Amino acid sequence: MKELYEIGIVFRGFVLVSHVFKKIEKKDSLKNTDKDLRGAFISAINIFAKNAFNNLSLEYLESNNILFIFNAFEIHASDSNQKETIILYGLIDKKKKDTDKFVKKFLQKIEPISLLFISRYNNKDFSELNQFEPFQNEIKEFPYA
Repeated sequence: MKELYEIGIVFRGFVLVSHVFKKIEKKDSLKNTDKDLRGAFISAINIFAKNAFNNLSLEYLESNNILFIFNAFEIHASDSNQKETIILYGLIDKKKKDTDKFVKKFLQKIEPISLLFISRYNNKDFSELNQFEPFQNEIKEFPYA
């Protein structure tokens, strides 16, 4: 697979778990991005897409050199009566020209991670973030190639 920078899971604006495969090189001296800021952005852009475009789910954003891929699915938290959106995201180096084809392929490859997360954490208390730490190894060891 292309250069995979990071994969993570966001719920209610917070990154529950993520794994950095390779750091994104920065051209300036800015400090590292706060993962809570990243989680809030992912949630906000997903809510915007759903509300502005009649439940349309955003699949990706692209910049000059990074592809930001989203896979929204639903999970039930123990403190809620209904299922809520949870988002698996991937940050990938954008080198190929056929972005749509690559995004579709990537979403197919990461679907088992989404399903594993749902099976393991459905109906759990999502305020206890420590419980998600072991899942970082699942992300790290999953074959993305």
